[in-house]
Amino acid sequence: MFPKVPDQHKVGKPLIPNGLGVLYVLFTTVYLFLLYFSGYIKNPVNVTAPISAPLILAACILFGGFMGLLDDWIDLKWRYKAFMPLIAALPLIYFAYATHARTTIALPFIGTIDFGLTYFYIIIPLIVMIVTNTVNQLGGLNGLETLCPAIVIMGLMAISPSYYVLMLGPLIFWLILVYFNFKGKIFVGNSGSFAIGLTIASFAVISDLKLSLLISILPYIFNSSLILLTIFFVRKRAGVNFDGKKLSSDHRRSLITAITYHRPLTEREVVAIISLIVAFFTLLGVLIQLT
Repeated sequence: MFPKVPDQHKVGKPLIPNGLGVLYVLFTTVYLFLLYFSGYIKNPVNVTAPISAPLILAACILFGGFMGLLDDWIDLKWRYKAFMPLIAALPLIYFAYATHARTTIALPFIGTIDFGLTYFYIIIPLIVMIVTNTVNQLGGLNGLETLCPAIVIMGLMAISPSYYVLMLGPLIFWLILVYFNFKGKIFVGNSGSFAIGLTIASFAVISDLKLSLLISILPYIFNSSLILLTIFFVRKRAGVNFDGKKLSSDHRRSLITAITYHRPLTEREVVAIISLIVAFFTLLGVLIQLT
């Protein structure tokens, strides 16, 4: 049913089914619609607009899956992929405006900043664009593009008592994909990485967990910054060497190559190290959000 692509970091480069992230999109959409019809999640008492968190989240995830499929079909250039998620910011802007979301962000060592109307029309689109693209860029190894986002989502859910049920079913399904992806049995593809990136951004906006999100995705931002800086100034892309057993690199152009720089590691060791880094920053974001 799914097209197969070679696993570049396995001996013999076996063909692996790709694009199974679309199953996450379908399952999550059905789950969120059922949650909407059940009436389990209520709007805040001061909200009279016809708005629903499950439907808003479903719309964003559907667009993420569509964008990923579009990228798989026609191989979109990065200048298009970078800005396409802005379309998915529209329902989030409406949700935040209708629910009278806080326009302030409390930053450590800086204090609380009130963005006013710019929060709706600048900050939310930036959150969606940055999170979606940075999550999509940190991948290429079995388990990396599934396990790390799952860690971030679980951290956000832990401090969102009002909306955690939105991600309860999707997280369980995503963890199933994590298992098979980590074992090298499947790839989630761009449909999965874009959809889960939009899931993280949308859930953080709906739950009003902006600061926790910012801290949690710092490893993603670091990785994307390295990649973009080397492309702009060095005109070279990041890549790792595979000797049949371990990965290594002779440059530092991404988080993966920085970890494997003159330090041969197995694929699972690299994934474990990056996952621990993401887990550390996610825990830090949760603790700071709670203080």
